[in-house]
Amino acid sequence: MFDRAEITVKAGNGGNGVISFRREKFVPFGGPDGGDGGNGGDVVLTADSSVTSLGTFRHKGFYKAEAGEGGKGNRRHGRKGEDLVLLVPVGTVVWYKTELGSAPIADLAEPGQPAVVAKGGKGGLGNAHFVSSTNQAPRIAQKGEVGEENSIILELRLIADVGIIGYPNVGKSTLLAAASAAKPKIASYPFTTRQPVLGVAEVGQQSLVLAEIPGLIDGAHLGRGLGHDFLRHVLRTKILIHLIDGASASPAQDMIRVNTELSLFDSALAQKPQLVVVNKIDLPQVRAQLAEIKAALTAAGTNPLFISAVTKEGVAELMAETAKVLQSVTTGKTGEELLKKVFRPQPRTIAAKVRKEGDTFIVVAPELERIVAGADMSSLEVQGLVKRQFARLGVSQALEKAGVKPGDKVRCGNLEWEWY
Repeated sequence: MFDRAEITVKAGNGGNGVISFRREKFVPFGGPDGGDGGNGGDVVLTADSSVTSLGTFRHKGFYKAEAGEGGKGNRRHGRKGEDLVLLVPVGTVVWYKTELGSAPIADLAEPGQPAVVAKGGKGGLGNAHFVSSTNQAPRIAQKGEVGEENSIILELRLIADVGIIGYPNVGKSTLLAAASAAKPKIASYPFTTRQPVLGVAEVGQQSLVLAEIPGLIDGAHLGRGLGHDFLRHVLRTKILIHLIDGASASPAQDMIRVNTELSLFDSALAQKPQLVVVNKIDLPQVRAQLAEIKAALTAAGTNPLFISAVTKEGVAELMAETAKVLQSVTTGKTGEELLKKVFRPQPRTIAAKVRKEGDTFIVVAPELERIVAGADMSSLEVQGLVKRQFARLGVSQALEKAGVKPGDKVRCGNLEWEWY
């Protein structure tokens, strides 16, 4: 199972606004009619029940949505770019990848649940928007906004009611096969199972989804073996069946060590209801020591159950007890509350800021940068229009507060000019 992927997503850029003037017969002074650019497409992840792994992201690491179309004359707006919809399995957790680590975006635990992971750029305004009482023929337009680009991490966490955990070769696959119709690989050597396996057990009128979590080892919380690959799936389960090898030298110590690995990986795992089950009671040496094993586990604070997954002795009773415990779990939460938070984009309009570098005043204002980027700043008319935009958006006030004087250099984006 391919259950983790890192990809880069790029939303579409907004289309540019256009400088255009109405030109028709008998209408010599028709005025500005430049249309706006279309917004860029978003990149959206959607949970889909028909997708079972993240394998489609294995060989392609970059995904890009469509850009918005540029505006046209006669106030015709550009077409919006198509959203790029990427289908992921139900149970996928999405994170931003940053230099400081990772930040959660969404937990796609329901079919059809979407998450916007890159927002398309806004389309630029055409010159029809910049008409004023003092300038009826503006020659400025706004460039489209650049679409967001993000690196994201996708993690699939199986959604199951019950997780079967334990050291390698304790009989987890055999128990899953005995309790459900699943057919996991079964052999007498450790690490037979290389990926989580799901099965459905029927207990009366109740159906239980069981997930066999492949064998844990000491240091799994540090990623040893395939620790992280396995442990992330345990987070989804509501309760755990902790299977212990009755033939082990110390079943109680095995239980303690596995629980330690779980708590070190995520403290929430230590809070999950857990059924401690001793397997292999069909072996004579195990049956002879049942009283000692029970005493040791009871002393460790548990009330163990005893089964033989091979002969199915005690399996029906175990499933009945599992169904009972599952019904008592009233929260029904399948994921971390942190991951239930929905992605909230930052405000699109950011207040202008001014800083001084040497003898130059730097204006940081994305909306204005998109205007001056498409304007001919050598034109006095355009300079006057831009200065009026500065006043309208509060940039002039910010510059004056920073101490700008006529003749000082001002830079916005890639353009620089003298303030007057």
